[in-house]
Amino acid sequence: PGMSPGDGMGSIERNLQDKNGGDKATFLSYTQDFLNRVSQHPEVMRAMTSYARNFPQLLVEVDAAQCKRAGISPSLVLSTLGSYCGGAYVSNMNQFGHVYRVMLQATEKSRLTQEDLSNMYVRNGADMAPISEFVKLTPMLGPEIDTRFNLFSSIMCNLMPNAGYSSTDVMRVVEEEFHNVFPSGFGYEYGGISREENEMRGSYATIVIYMVCAFLIFLILSCLYESFLVPWSIILSVPAGVLGSVGFAWLWNQGYAVLPMVFGCKIDNNIYLQTGIIMLIGLLSKTAILITEFALERRRKGMGIVEAAYAACEARLRPILMTVLTMIIGMVPLMVSTGAGSHSNRTIGVTVIGGMFVGTLAILFTVPVFFILTEWLQEKIRPVMVEEADQQFLKEREHSLKAKQEAEAEHED
Repeated sequence: PGMSPGDGMGSIERNLQDKNGGDKATFLSYTQDFLNRVSQHPEVMRAMTSYARNFPQLLVEVDAAQCKRAGISPSLVLSTLGSYCGGAYVSNMNQFGHVYRVMLQATEKSRLTQEDLSNMYVRNGADMAPISEFVKLTPMLGPEIDTRFNLFSSIMCNLMPNAGYSSTDVMRVVEEEFHNVFPSGFGYEYGGISREENEMRGSYATIVIYMVCAFLIFLILSCLYESFLVPWSIILSVPAGVLGSVGFAWLWNQGYAVLPMVFGCKIDNNIYLQTGIIMLIGLLSKTAILITEFALERRRKGMGIVEAAYAACEARLRPILMTVLTMIIGMVPLMVSTGAGSHSNRTIGVTVIGGMFVGTLAILFTVPVFFILTEWLQEKIRPVMVEEADQQFLKEREHSLKAKQEAEAEHED
């Protein structure tokens, strides 16, 4: 079942609607034809409905003329019959310091057959009359319950996707078959969590959110480095980690098909995987920022672009590996978790571990390359900063050479 109460039972909930208000039996025949055709598609594992019209029932007919002659109302007859058979709350009573509810109902043995109506009485003035004089029962077959959705007569269907297919694939199939089976005047609405998914299916809100986040990160990095080009060395290095997360999830699903007892669950593109990718982007960006920051410091001191990038990777290699290994080891308990909530924990663990492993290896090679390219373009646009850095580097080099010569002279003396 779904983790959120009220959001359905994990299947695709679809409410078929008869907007013409026609015969429910005809509506049910269309529904059964629709479910049979949908079940033939490989995307659908099971398509069913709990609605049926063959439940044994009793039609209760009140003789209004007889009630009028007796001087009682039909509503009183029905309420009395409901009290005998279904129960009714009539009063409260105090006993031993507690308040108890008084419920009125006939015993089970006294309400089993139609003949028992002769032993159920309704007040007729000062006398009591048996309910059988005013009520006629007719055995019949009918639905257990009739439902409405958006005020229209509806039949709810549940569909389960087959292994290897998503709920979106099933939605696409049922929408196609609906137009092939139902005539005009019929419609449908999704219910439960499927309704939320359908509303977001044709929306680009997720893509827009990711683009806005990337743009804000770009602005922050631009303020940090005072450049619109250097931040691209960080942003262009992150997609490798995202590809690593997706690839590791795919490998996990292949192992799930072989060793389900070990892997336990299948990784889907759900909210947990997207949350893991967002966390992964922050971790990989932190690593790329450290390399870029060290490279810029060495470049500003006059070191060459290539030498600065190489020196930054060499200086930050050990801290990066320690951070990545700590993160991966910390995520292992999530990846092998069991019990309640294990699916979400495993999805986040698999996403972060795969992305950190592949993304870190890629960053050690891609960030220096992108830094060399972006810094070279940056210096083509703003050469003044480079000239100042070169002058400072020459002064420091001249000072170091002079100090070295003085030290050698003192040593000779």
